[in-house]
Amino acid sequence: MTFLLVVVMALLAWGIILYNRLVRDRNRVATAWSDIDVQLKRRHDLIPKLVAAVEQYARYERSTLQTIVEIRAEARDTGDVGARGELEKLLGQRLHRLIALAEDYPDLKADQSFLQLQNDLTDTENHIQYARRFYNGAVRNLNTRIDSFPDLLLARLFRFRQQSYFELDSPVEADPPEGFNQ
Repeated sequence: MTFLLVVVMALLAWGIILYNRLVRDRNRVATAWSDIDVQLKRRHDLIPKLVAAVEQYARYERSTLQTIVEIRAEARDTGDVGARGELEKLLGQRLHRLIALAEDYPDLKADQSFLQLQNDLTDTENHIQYARRFYNGAVRNLNTRIDSFPDLLLARLFRFRQQSYFELDSPVEADPPEGFNQ
């Protein structure tokens, strides 16, 4: 009887420890996503200023600017991590193109407010990259725990769900265009 009680207590303690680890990993994913979200909001706040600065010099690029504004609005309103990741990737590509357009407008390249916005955007992109790495690491840990025995038993019982990664499609997207890091 004592042996049975010890076994039950050990199993209960084991279950509590596993459950707490799953909760900890789920909370790390939520915290990491919050860090990404803060940086994406910062990026989204910089976009109208950057668009306004470019608009003063590059009136012919209106369709590029309009596309960036539309993608920004759609990304901001999307709650799904996977869909938001796709929109943010597209937004990043468009922003790289916008910065590359500055090469065609020497006055814009020399404008101090544009240069400051460009530096702020570069800084934000770097923070997004770091936050993305942390988030993806937290997601990897949670997803591994959910798929690993014996953790998967409790994960299924308490309906822990795998999370989506927030990734770049290609390594080229990670490299800023020439002149972006001035």
